[in-house]
Amino acid sequence: MKSAFLKSGHLPTLVACFLYFDVSFAVWVLLGPLAVFIAQDLHLDPGQKGLMVATPVLAGALLRIVNGILVGQWNARRTGLVMQLVVIAGLLAAWRLGLHGFPQVLALGLALGVAGASFAIALPMVSYWYPPQQQGIALGLTGAGNSGTVFASLFAPALAVAFGWRNVLGLAALPLLAVFIFFLFAAKDSPKSPPRKTLVDYARLLRKSDAWWLMFFYSVSFGGFVGLASFLPIYFHDQHQLSAVTAGYFTAGCVFAGSFARPFGGALADRVGGTRALSVIYAVVAVTLFTVAKGALPAFAVLATVVVAMTALGMGNGAVFQLVPQRFGRDVGLMTGLVGMTGGVGGFYLAASLGYAKQFSGSYDVGFGVFAVLAIAAWGGVAAVRLRWREDAAMLAGVRV
Repeated sequence: MKSAFLKSGHLPTLVACFLYFDVSFAVWVLLGPLAVFIAQDLHLDPGQKGLMVATPVLAGALLRIVNGILVGQWNARRTGLVMQLVVIAGLLAAWRLGLHGFPQVLALGLALGVAGASFAIALPMVSYWYPPQQQGIALGLTGAGNSGTVFASLFAPALAVAFGWRNVLGLAALPLLAVFIFFLFAAKDSPKSPPRKTLVDYARLLRKSDAWWLMFFYSVSFGGFVGLASFLPIYFHDQHQLSAVTAGYFTAGCVFAGSFARPFGGALADRVGGTRALSVIYAVVAVTLFTVAKGALPAFAVLATVVVAMTALGMGNGAVFQLVPQRFGRDVGLMTGLVGMTGGVGGFYLAASLGYAKQFSGSYDVGFGVFAVLAIAAWGGVAAVRLRWREDAAMLAGVRV
C-alpha cells in the first residue's frame, strides 16, 4: 500500500503543500502564544484577549472562500504564492511599524488570517493528484501541516522573552520566505485539476444538504482544534497562573497531539469509514470538554484531558476530509473552501466565547460546556446521515464511508 501511494501521486507537491500549510498555520495562530505579552503591554480585558486571538481565525475562515475561487480561476500554485507574499508583507509591516493599540492588533489579525486560508489551497492541490481510495491518507498527511501551531506555541513565548514580542513578528517571516522558495520550485498543479469554478458553483453546492452536514462536522472538529490552539495560552496563564512560557509549553503539548493525529484520523477513516470514525471521535470530544468545563481539575490533569480532546479533534479533521472527496468528487476544491470556512468560524466562536465567558461570568466553564454540547449535536448528525452515505459508498469500490 505504501509503495502504491508513493507511485500514484506527486510527492514533491505533497511535501511542498505540507510545508506551506505548516508555516502558514504557525503564523495564523501566532497571536495566541504572544497574547499574554501583548495583553499586558496594551492593557487588554478578557473579552479583547479572546477577540484578539479569534480574529485571525475568522479572517482565515472567510478568506478560504476567496482562495477557493482564486484556485478555480488562477490555479492552486499561483494562488499559494500570492497569498504567501501577502502574509510575509503583513508580518514585516507589523514588525517595522509596531502595534500600539487594539485596532492595530486586529488589523494584524486580518493579515494573519490570509495564512489560515492556505487550507483552501494546499488540500485541493494535493487531492487532485490522488485516487479516491487514498484521499484520507493524502489529505491527512497534508493536513498534518497544522503542526505549525505546535511550533508557534513552543517557541514564540520564549523568543518573546528573549527578544521582545514585536521582534517575533519579524522572525516569523523567515521560515515563510524559505518555504515560499521551495514551493515555487517543487509544487505543481495536477493535470487532473477540474475546470474553473465561479460563485454560481458555490451556490449550487449550498443547495445540497450533504454540504451543510460536512460544514457542520468540520466546524466542531477543526473549530475545536484551532479555537483551543489559539486560546489555551491565555487559559493556562489566567486560570492556572502559569508563566507565559510554561503556558506555551502546555499548549504545544496539546496542539502536538491534535496535529499529528490528523493523518491517523484519515487513515482510520479509509479503513473503517469516515462516519464510523467520527461517531467515536465526537463522543470523546464531548466527554473531555465537559470534564474541563467542571473547572475543578489541577493544571496537569487539565493538560492530560485536553491532550485527549485535541487528539480526538485532530483525528476528526482527517476523518471529515476523507468524506469530502467521496461526497463531492470533482468539487473537492470548492468544498474545501466551504468546509474550511466553517471550521474557522467554529474556531472563532470557541476562542471568542471563552474570552467573553470569562469576562461576564468570571469563569471559562460555560464556553467549554457549550462547545461540548455542539460535539454531541455533531455525533447526532453523523448518526442521521451514516446509513445513506454508506449505501451511496457501496457504488465506489474500495471506498469506506
